[in-house]
Amino acid sequence: MGEEIGKPKYKRILLKLSGEVLAGERGFGIDPETLKRIASEIMEIHEMGVEMGIVVGGGNIFRGLRDAALYAIKRVTGDYIGMLATVINALALQDAIENLGAETRVMTAIEMRDVAEPYIQRRALRHLEQGRIIIFAAGTGNPFFTTDTAASLRALQIGAEVVLKGTDVDGVFDKDPHEDPTAVKFETITHIDALKLGLKVLDATAISLCHESNIPIVVFNICIPGNLKRVVLGEPIGTLVHS
Repeated sequence: MGEEIGKPKYKRILLKLSGEVLAGERGFGIDPETLKRIASEIMEIHEMGVEMGIVVGGGNIFRGLRDAALYAIKRVTGDYIGMLATVINALALQDAIENLGAETRVMTAIEMRDVAEPYIQRRALRHLEQGRIIIFAAGTGNPFFTTDTAASLRALQIGAEVVLKGTDVDGVFDKDPHEDPTAVKFETITHIDALKLGLKVLDATAISLCHESNIPIVVFNICIPGNLKRVVLGEPIGTLVHS
């Protein structure tokens, strides 16, 4: 028998949000209406009983290597700036979700106790068991690792059944769909094939972590209202990357 109508496919998920998504049509910073909409969709999933960890990127504020080169700063410095940008996004998302009535916690890989809790695995698991939404910020706390890797790592640590990557494209393509209109979308692809083809799903470290632990990844367009719920319900939205 198939999934019961309206019943979530997953009990515990890790949602990876790219920072650029929070910018909306502004292209930079945080768009208030986009923030409210995404918070509302997260709240809807939470009310369905799904336990959720969220890793948010910082590309709407600082775009990693590209901005580091632009400002002529070192890679390590640029990575730390990017980590701090994710904390800004996490705090904004936390308030937006709590304004809707959910209880949340921001946990950071770099200690800043005045604004968030330090990441401790047992505490994170306890928060999930207590029905709280966790927003993981500051990546892994180490330079040279992306927030995609942080998402895969946190998914493993909290025992998530799937990594959902919400971005501004409809899935995984053989080429960049923003630059090439002939790009072809994959409906499904294995972790190994994604690595072999060098596809821009998640970075190679993130894909490898998911492959080793048999965690599927769903890449989908979170800019389309309702897509997050459709993915959680098991509808064939975006691209499924699996073992």
